[in-house]
Amino acid sequence: MHLKSILSTATVLVWVVVLISCKSTAQQGTSDNALSDQEKSIIKIASHTAQGNLSQLKDVLHEGLDHKLTVNEAKEVLVHLYAYAGFPRSIRGLQTLLEVLEERTAKGIQDEWGPKATTIDDSSSKYERGKAILEELVGRPLDGKPAYQKFSPEMDKFLKEHLFADIFERDVLTYKQRELVTISVIASLGSLEPMLRSHLNLSLNVGWQAEQLKEFTETLVVTTTEDNVLATKTILKEVLKSRTE
Repeated sequence: MHLKSILSTATVLVWVVVLISCKSTAQQGTSDNALSDQEKSIIKIASHTAQGNLSQLKDVLHEGLDHKLTVNEAKEVLVHLYAYAGFPRSIRGLQTLLEVLEERTAKGIQDEWGPKATTIDDSSSKYERGKAILEELVGRPLDGKPAYQKFSPEMDKFLKEHLFADIFERDVLTYKQRELVTISVIASLGSLEPMLRSHLNLSLNVGWQAEQLKEFTETLVVTTTEDNVLATKTILKEVLKSRTE
């Protein structure tokens, strides 16, 4: 009887371990397909900064730092978005981040600064480096130029040399994170459908999953207008459909 009791108890324990393992695996699968708290914070920070919602920005900066976004990552989000929302919005965002850091320091909160951008020592043409990065994002060689770049060669040069070389080469954020910042800004500014469509495609190219981008649109619900959210959801639906045809 004693042996049978031991075997029975062992069997129960085995099944408990199996069930816990299965539950953990299922939860891990859901987690892998969901945006992290840090990624949601990046969306909110970029969106509020682009729209000049400084009071809300302060709240989400606190939230992002609480979720272990490093100071340099938060700062880089604000630096990156100036290419899409302009210097004034970016600078106001940086000033707001400084206020947040002062408040947290006064409360005895010590946030992790994280690594700075690695120094770029590549002496090759910035234009060609920027073009190569853009081709990596697009996933194909760039043949020819769109009409606006032919009309304004200066814009083509600034995009390649500054945005895709000077900014994208900075390794504080990954390409994937930078695209998340970009679509957050463009979606929140509104009426930029061609650019949003392009960058949603780039987001898929750099590794964002369809379900994650759908969650991105849901995160925008608390940061921007209903019209902007609806437009973003519509364009995402079109983009996803076009990639399956």
